[in-house]
Amino acid sequence: MDYKYWLERFLNNLDVGKNASPLTLQAYRSDILQFLSLEETTLGGKQALDHLTLRRYLAWLKKNNFSRRSIARKLSATRSFLFFLKKEGQIKDGRWATVSSPKMEKNLPRFLYQHEVSALLEAPDSRTNLGFRDRAILELIYSSGMRVSELVSLKLQALQLGERLARLSGKGKKERIVPVGRVAAELLEEYLQKVRPALAGKNKDGHSWNEVFLNKWGNPLGDRGIRYIFRKYIRQVSHKEDISPHSLRHSFATHLLEGGADLRVVQELLGHASISNTQIYTHVTRERLSEVYHAAFPRK
Repeated sequence: MDYKYWLERFLNNLDVGKNASPLTLQAYRSDILQFLSLEETTLGGKQALDHLTLRRYLAWLKKNNFSRRSIARKLSATRSFLFFLKKEGQIKDGRWATVSSPKMEKNLPRFLYQHEVSALLEAPDSRTNLGFRDRAILELIYSSGMRVSELVSLKLQALQLGERLARLSGKGKKERIVPVGRVAAELLEEYLQKVRPALAGKNKDGHSWNEVFLNKWGNPLGDRGIRYIFRKYIRQVSHKEDISPHSLRHSFATHLLEGGADLRVVQELLGHASISNTQIYTHVTRERLSEVYHAAFPRK
């Protein structure tokens, strides 16, 4: 059997049938190719592909010290591919569910307190074009809770600044409309009128891009660029570790719940398919309340 051929059919099914995002397809391809490479002697016909093959893969992942999260993701991708092969009649064994994924550590999301967010948002030098762009980016992420992937793919026609709204294309290519804060909307208006044209003029190819945020060469700003910008400013205002642009999304959700927002509303704003993904923020707010209580209550 040509497993590479069936992998392409599987990925096409995810793309067309389930609207998987490009990043999801890339991750699936990488994980499954790793599995196929590891088992190439087995897949060469010396031994039938069965649930024991998946057990060997699990043992190899553990031996090589992959994190529980990585192991769970890789097993999920590989198991889905094997179920697809079974459905297509290419293999017989279907006992993939007997190979259990490791239990996930329930780590609380890293977030910034409101005074830390304020310091971060004011860190860029708005007197320069790039500094003004960076301020607009940080304000937009915090005021809307959008993902970095949603930010870099944001198109000009997706902004409705008069109504202070943005149309996002999230995971699984699902669209949602989110509100944009007043400060963020005002900054975006000025960015689009003054800063973006100046950045677009530096494109040597004269290409007219539709993405909202451009880099210093007039090309669309990518995921890596956003993370570089964030690290640049977070180092100026905070000594916390493991803080990323996604932490602004976490902060957005946490601060909304602290302010009394309904959990279902926050779920919609974040674009979570399941409310269980949103409920983790209630643990964060309870932890924050506990901190405040123990700091302020006189009888320690």
